[in-house]
Amino acid sequence: MAVRLDGAALAARIKAHIRKEAAALPCPPMLAVVLAGEDPASLVYVRGKERDCAECGIRTQTHRLTAEVSQEELLALVDALNRDEDVDGILVQLPLPEGLNSWPILHALSPEKDVDCFHPLNAGLLALGEPRFLPCTPAGVLELLDAYAIPIRGRHCLILGRSLLVGRPLAQLLTSRDGTVTLCHSQSQNLPALTRQADILISAAGRPGLVTADMVKPGAAVIDVAINHGADGKLTGDVDFPAVEPVAGFLTPVPGGVGPMTRACLLQNVLRAARSRRLP
Repeated sequence: MAVRLDGAALAARIKAHIRKEAAALPCPPMLAVVLAGEDPASLVYVRGKERDCAECGIRTQTHRLTAEVSQEELLALVDALNRDEDVDGILVQLPLPEGLNSWPILHALSPEKDVDCFHPLNAGLLALGEPRFLPCTPAGVLELLDAYAIPIRGRHCLILGRSLLVGRPLAQLLTSRDGTVTLCHSQSQNLPALTRQADILISAAGRPGLVTADMVKPGAAVIDVAINHGADGKLTGDVDFPAVEPVAGFLTPVPGGVGPMTRACLLQNVLRAARSRRLP
């Protein structure tokens, strides 16, 4: 039976450390959040981030905009936040309302305040192995692997999903740790034959039930990054948890696995941004 990777417990320990480090700064860190529209999931995510920040002694400044906000108004807000010396990190909550193009907004962020690591300069530094910030979800995956002493060096690491948010940056981070990485996607052929070779199998495809027991190498670490809503309204990942649990060596639950780690790593980036701006 697989060992469950408890992301909630590990995130709590990380947040306790962040709270201590934030209190030692001359001024508490500040995260500015930009929320446009009334997307229900985004509202929940932003409230969760505000609670996390409050727990860690990080101030928040939330800018709630209507769905009718223009591209120009959003860009003007980002520019103002870039110039605001009180703001250490900026987070633009996605998705933006229909009709808005997210990439010009994200690219307009100051790289020094881009705590989600979306700016091309930060993505380039990551690719060079000299990251300013680590992308939150990939960083959370690595923190979980390290906490449970799951080796990466020399192991076959397979990722399902090649998104710019998770799959591609995670492949870079695992490669930098000497993992042998396979990045799969919707056009990959004979997927079960590939996944059965993986010592570490990470799914970030957003397809409930995608990973079945016959796709998992016995004893492998299976990391479920996806958060989907099932037909019953409950949260579920990509992995058929009850079927895979007897086969895998390690397995993340959904919820309670990678999700809390993503939020904790965001707070780490805010702390890092504040240190770089506020300490000599």
